[in-house]
Amino acid sequence: MIAVTSGKGGVGKSTLTANLAVALAARGLSVGLVDADVHGFSVPALLGLVDEHGTAARPTRVDDMILPPVAHGVKVISIGMFVEPTEPGGRGSSVAVAWRGPMLHRTLQQFLTDVYFGDLDVLLVDLPPGTGDVAISLGQLLPNAEVLVVTTPQPAAADVAERSGLVARQTGQTVIGVVENMAGLAQPDGSLLDLFGSGGGDEVARRLSEGVDEPVPVVASVPLSVALRRGGDDGMPVVLAEPDDPAARAIEQAAAFLAGRPRSLAGRHLDVSVR
Repeated sequence: MIAVTSGKGGVGKSTLTANLAVALAARGLSVGLVDADVHGFSVPALLGLVDEHGTAARPTRVDDMILPPVAHGVKVISIGMFVEPTEPGGRGSSVAVAWRGPMLHRTLQQFLTDVYFGDLDVLLVDLPPGTGDVAISLGQLLPNAEVLVVTTPQPAAADVAERSGLVARQTGQTVIGVVENMAGLAQPDGSLLDLFGSGGGDEVARRLSEGVDEPVPVVASVPLSVALRRGGDDGMPVVLAEPDDPAARAIEQAAAFLAGRPRSLAGRHLDVSVR
């Protein structure tokens, strides 16, 4: 169980989460993805689970269980699959979700208990920005989850990303790594233009490594990429559409890190007995 958090909005967390899920599934793993960003859900569109009118695919109900739609080998659930479009006939974007804490907690709880994902190797949870209700609820519902922190190189984003990692630790979760997104823009002459500064990922990793036994690494530095943006708009993740793109290669590096981590025994039932 890996929660992807950023603290600050607009850093590309959902895009990275969707691409990581697809990259892990392409490695042969069974992957589930929970879009926990209830107010700003975007995962269905990023994975192509919307029709030409922008209406998201609906889950299938079987008795009390919910079967999630599947995209590129990833089982996906999002509040965007339950809300109605803004126009009659299934047209227009989905209506805004204006819920407070108790409703957010209940929704996340239902996603984790009533959705039938089957046997998963990896469950990714795309958290909303900030350190509020959903982040705290996730800590209560999945206290043994691991956390991947996403930041941009900009110091302001790095400061907020660090806070999201610290809140995760306060709820008992483990921060396993940092992904730096929007790390630079390649120029025709081969140089790199640091539109959002530099060093934010390393700084977040350094701060989150203080006072803990296992250092927190920067697992990938993802450059600005037209292909990455285009893949999100088209619902075709860049790791599939253009795997040789520098952003795709960086995301594959992060996926390799996640896939290579040993599975924790925390919270798991061990079929042993004492004689």
